[in-house]
Amino acid sequence: MASEKDSEIDETLAGISSGQLTLLDIIRALGDFLTSEEDRLRTKGVEFLSSVLGRCPHERLNLRVLTTFYCSKLEDLETIIPALKGLSYLVKFPNIQSAEVKDILNAIFANVKMRALVQSTRFFVFSVVDSLVSSHRDTLKEMGSTFLAGYVNLAVGEKDPRNLMLAFAIARVVLVEFDTSAHTEDFFDITFCYFPITFRPPPDDPYGISADDLKQSLRLCLGATPAFGLLGIPIFLEKLTAGSPSTKRDTLHVMSICLPVYGPDVSREFGKKIWSSLKLEIFQPTDPATEQSALDTLQVLVSTIHADKSPDTSSDDSITGLAREMCSECLQALKEPEKAQARAAMKVICAFAGVDGPLSSFAVSQAAELLVRNFHDPDEVSNRASVVVLLTELIDASRGDAAHASTPQSSNPSSSPLTPSKDALLGLLIVSLKAPATCLPALHGLTALVRTPKLVADDELGYIVLEVSELLNKEPDEVRVFSTDTLALLSVIAGIAPHHLSSQTLPILFSSLPDVTPSRDATTQRAFYWRTLSALSTLCVQPQLFETLVVRLIAKLDLLCAISPTRTIDQESTAAYAHAILTALANTLDAKVSSKDADVPKYADKLLPHIFRLYLDAALASSEAVAVAADPRLLQVGARIIRLVSQTLNVARQEKLVAAVFAAYTQDDVKLITDGLLNSTTPFSPLHLNASPRQRNSFTLFSSTIIPLRKEVRMPVDNLSTFLSELVAWSDNPSSTAFQREAASQFLASIVNKHVEDASDFLSSQLEGYSSSTLKNTNIPAEARKNAIGTWISVTKALLVRSHPSTNAFIDHLFELLDDSSVNWDSARALGLLASEDAVLTKRNAAVLKILHVQKYFNAVMPRLLEGAKGMSGSGRETAYLVALAYLINAVPKAVYVTQMPSLMPLLLRGLDLADPSIRSHIINTLSNNIDVTSTDKDAVSTYASTLVLAMLKNCMYSEMPDPGVRAAALKYLALLPGTVRYDLLHPYKTRVLKELAKTLDDPKRAVRKEAVIAR
Repeated sequence: MASEKDSEIDETLAGISSGQLTLLDIIRALGDFLTSEEDRLRTKGVEFLSSVLGRCPHERLNLRVLTTFYCSKLEDLETIIPALKGLSYLVKFPNIQSAEVKDILNAIFANVKMRALVQSTRFFVFSVVDSLVSSHRDTLKEMGSTFLAGYVNLAVGEKDPRNLMLAFAIARVVLVEFDTSAHTEDFFDITFCYFPITFRPPPDDPYGISADDLKQSLRLCLGATPAFGLLGIPIFLEKLTAGSPSTKRDTLHVMSICLPVYGPDVSREFGKKIWSSLKLEIFQPTDPATEQSALDTLQVLVSTIHADKSPDTSSDDSITGLAREMCSECLQALKEPEKAQARAAMKVICAFAGVDGPLSSFAVSQAAELLVRNFHDPDEVSNRASVVVLLTELIDASRGDAAHASTPQSSNPSSSPLTPSKDALLGLLIVSLKAPATCLPALHGLTALVRTPKLVADDELGYIVLEVSELLNKEPDEVRVFSTDTLALLSVIAGIAPHHLSSQTLPILFSSLPDVTPSRDATTQRAFYWRTLSALSTLCVQPQLFETLVVRLIAKLDLLCAISPTRTIDQESTAAYAHAILTALANTLDAKVSSKDADVPKYADKLLPHIFRLYLDAALASSEAVAVAADPRLLQVGARIIRLVSQTLNVARQEKLVAAVFAAYTQDDVKLITDGLLNSTTPFSPLHLNASPRQRNSFTLFSSTIIPLRKEVRMPVDNLSTFLSELVAWSDNPSSTAFQREAASQFLASIVNKHVEDASDFLSSQLEGYSSSTLKNTNIPAEARKNAIGTWISVTKALLVRSHPSTNAFIDHLFELLDDSSVNWDSARALGLLASEDAVLTKRNAAVLKILHVQKYFNAVMPRLLEGAKGMSGSGRETAYLVALAYLINAVPKAVYVTQMPSLMPLLLRGLDLADPSIRSHIINTLSNNIDVTSTDKDAVSTYASTLVLAMLKNCMYSEMPDPGVRAAALKYLALLPGTVRYDLLHPYKTRVLKELAKTLDDPKRAVRKEAVIAR
C-alpha cells in the first residue's frame, strides 16, 4: 500500500487464491486506511480493495459484507469513486443475491448525486445499473417505483455520449419489460429530450461513438412503448415543421419505427396532422432523400391505421376515413397528368400500392381507371405521354418487392391489384407503341407489366412480342431512340417465354442480316448489321435462344469464310462482317459464362469443332487463296470464344479438349478437334519453324485452349520443360510476328503458373542458359533481345503472382539489363509491367494467385529503383531507373505508394523531361491522383510549386508536346493547383500562366481546348 505498486495487489490475490488470506484479513490490514480521518488515505484504502475485488475469484468473497461496506462508502464523498468502481465489479458476480441488489440500488439512489460527478464516475453508475438490469431483472421489477423513479433521477441531464449509449440501452429494456405506466412522462422526459441527435464526434475520437450509434440507440427507446404515442407524435410534428432537412429525415425515420408501436388508435387520432406534414414534403419536396423518407413514413402510417382491420375485408367500402381522403386528393391531382403535382400524387398512390390489404387494390384500381379514361379522352391527346409515364410508375409499384419474373406465366393469373385493369392497361400500352411521343414510356410500362409475377398470360406475352418486334422492322433512325428499351423488354420476356421470341423476333433479326457482305462505302448497311447482331447478342442469352443463335451464325460464317481460289470478293469488308458475327457470339457467351449458365459446357462439342474447322481450314489453304478466317483479327475473337467455353468445363472435359488440341498441333491429327469436319491432305504443323504464316497464326487458338485449364489438368507431353523450351525457340524465331509471340507468351505464362513443379528444368535453363545466350547477348540484334524480354516477362509474371521463390532471380536479370543501353528502356518498362493487371493470370482462368503479391513486389523493387534513380548525372542508367519507376507507380494502386510520395516527388518531376510521351502521361496522372496527398505536406508543395507550374506549361504546349493526351493531362493538373497550393506561392506566375494558356485555346484538339478553358 505504501509503495502504490501493483505488486502488493498481486501478492494479495495470490494469498486469497491459495487460502492463506481471507477478506477479513485484508480489511483488518487496511483498517487504518479505511477509517483514517485523512481523505487521501481513505480513498487509497477503498481503491486498493476495489482493485483486489476486480481480479479476485468470487468464490472466496463474502458478498454480503462487501455490499454493506461499499454501500456505506457511498455516503463518503471522498470514497464514492473507488466505491462505485468496486460495486461495478461486485454486481457482475453470479452469486450476488437479491437483497444485495436492492441494497446497492437503494444506496446509489440515496447517495449518488450525478451532477456532482465527472463523466468517468457517472459511467460506473450506469455500468452498475446496466449489469443489474441484465442479470437481476426480476429483482428490479419487485422494487417497482423505487427503481424506476431512482433510475430516472440518475439519468436526468446526462450529456456524455459514452454514458448515453448505456442510458439508452437501459431505458429500452425498462420500457419494454417493466410496468412504467406510472412513470411514462418521466421516461418520456429523459428520452425525448435528446431528439433529434445533433452530436458530432470530435476528430480522431478514441471512443468510436458516432452520431448514427446514438441515433439508433435513441430510436429504439422512442419506439419502445405504445405509451409514448400521445406524447411523442406532437414532438415529431413540431420537428417536421421547423427542422432542417437532416432533422426532417431523422424525424421521418423515427416515425416509421414508432408508428406501428404506438398503434392504430394513435395513428388515427393524429392521422390528418401527420398527412398534412407529409404532404408538404411530398408535393413540395426540398430534396429527393427527404421526399422518399416522407413516402416511406406515409406507407407505414396507412399500414398502421389499417393494421387492426380484418384481412378478409376486401371491399372498397372498407376504405374509409383518412385513407379515402388521401386517395381522393391524389386522384384529383392525377386529372392533370402533365403537372408536377400529378407526379407527386402518383408517388403517394404507389406508396399505397405497397401496403397489404384492400387499400392497395382500391388505390391502384382507382388510379388506373382514371388514367385510362384520361388517355382515351380526345381532349387530352397531348397529355398521353404523361399518362403513360404515370401508369408505368403505378405498374412498377404494384409489383411490390418481386424480382424479375423468371418462371412461365400462368394462364389463370392470381389476384393482383392490377388484375381488374390488366386488359385496359395492355391495350393502352400497345396503342402507345404506335406513336413516337408515347413509344418510349410504353416500352417501360410493358416491361413493368411483364415483370409483375403471374399477371400476364402466355398468349398475351406472345401478343406483346408480336407488337414490339415490329419496332425492329422500322428504319434505323426511327428505332434508334427506343432500341435499348425494346431489347430490355424482349430480354425480360426471353427469360419467361423464350418460344415467343424464337418464333416471332429472331426470324425478323436473322432475315435482316445480309447474305452478301455490304461494300466498304455502304456505311448504313454495315451499321444496320452491327445493330442487328448486337440485338441478337442481347436477346439470345437464354439457352433455347442461344442454341438457335449458334446454329444460324455458324451457318452464316461458313458462307462468309469459304475458301475462295480467286480474289473476287472484298476481303476487308467480308472480314469485318465475319468479325462482327464472331464478336456477337463471343459477347453472348461472355454474358452466359458470367451468369454461370449451365448449358455452356455442351458447346465444347457443339460449337468448338466448327470454330476449329473454320480456322484450320483457312490455315491450311494455299497462300494464293483468299481465306477470310486467316485474318488475325478474326483469330483473336475465335480464341476468345474457345477460352470462354473452356473456362466452364470440368477437369475431365478439359483433359479431353487439351488432348485433342495437342494431337492437332503436335501430331497433325485434326480429326479430334474438328470432330471429323475437316479433311485436308495438307500437313498441319504450326509449331515447325518453317511453317506458313497462316498456320503459325493459328497457334493463338491452341493458346486460348490452354489458358483457362485448371491446374489439375496434366499436359499430354513426355517432358513439359522440353516442350516449353521448344516453344520459346519457336517464339524467338525471326519469322515470328508480334501476334504469334503474344500467343506464345500467354501459353508460357499459364503453363508455368499452374505447373511450376513440372517446369523446374525449364526455369533453370532460362536462368542459366537463355539469359546469357539471348537476353544478355550483345552479339545478337537488339530487336531479338527486346522480344526475349517479352518472353522473360511472361515467365517472371507467372512466378510473381504465385509468390514463387525463383521470382527474385528472374527480376535480378531485368535489373542487370538496365545498364545495357540497347535494351535498358525495354527492361525498365518490363519492371513496371510486372505489377500491372494481367488478362491471362486471373481467377477466371484458374491461375494460381497469392494475395498481396503486387505489394510484395513493390516493396522489394521500389528501394532499388529509388537508389538507382536518385543520381543527378543524367546517365542512361539513371534514366532507365527513372523510366522503371514511372511505369511501376502507374501500374500499382495508389494505396501502395502513397506514403512514399514525398521522396518520389523530385524523381517524378525529373521524369517530365523524358522524351517518351507515355512516361510523361503516367507521371502527370500520378501527380493528379495524389495532389490531395501531397498538398497536406505544405513544405513539399512550397518547394515544388514553381517547378510544377513551369513543367505543366511546357507539357501543355502544342509546339513542345505532340501528344494531345499529355497536353490535356498537364492542363488538368494546372487547374488543380490553385485549389491545393496557397495563393501567395502561385501569384508570381499568374501573368505568365494566363498568357501561355491563351495559346492553348487554339490547340487543334477539342479536348485540349476544353481543359484550357477550365484551367483559365
